[in-house]
Amino acid sequence: MSSWETAGASDEWYTPKYIFDALDCRFDMDAAAPMRGPLHVPCDTWIYDYSLQKPWHGFVWMNPPFGGRNALEPWMGKFFDHGDGIALTPDRTSAPWFRKAWARADLVLFMPKVRFIRPDGTEGKSPSTGTALWAAGPRGREALLVAATNGLGIIAQPYDVGEAA
Repeated sequence: MSSWETAGASDEWYTPKYIFDALDCRFDMDAAAPMRGPLHVPCDTWIYDYSLQKPWHGFVWMNPPFGGRNALEPWMGKFFDHGDGIALTPDRTSAPWFRKAWARADLVLFMPKVRFIRPDGTEGKSPSTGTALWAAGPRGREALLVAATNGLGIIAQPYDVGEAA
């Protein structure tokens, strides 16, 4: 789920199928699915409510609700604590949550603006920012490398500047 078109209007925005086609992988769990179940997400199980309070398992897909000023920080914290999956967020590189997530990511893929899918199945308008996919763990890294090879976006490798000196 994502909220891009009108701030606060809805958190019900779904990831388009072409993203999963480019990733070419299967997930064990969708950690932020709509109530009716995941749309396009190739997964075995899903959580549609209170996901931050429930245990996650296996290779996780996470497209969390984007609403609220610091709404993504707890989601990204749990995602990296879990350590096995792919997360989708806006590429708001100046946001404090983004910098914290960057320090924990194994790999990040930057994509052009994604037209998310509305609950009625229609395509939304172009968002104001691009999109980032975050990898945690070896399966996440591999899927992002495959997606980049399939033309989905460009890869960035986070590293500690102190280690580069």
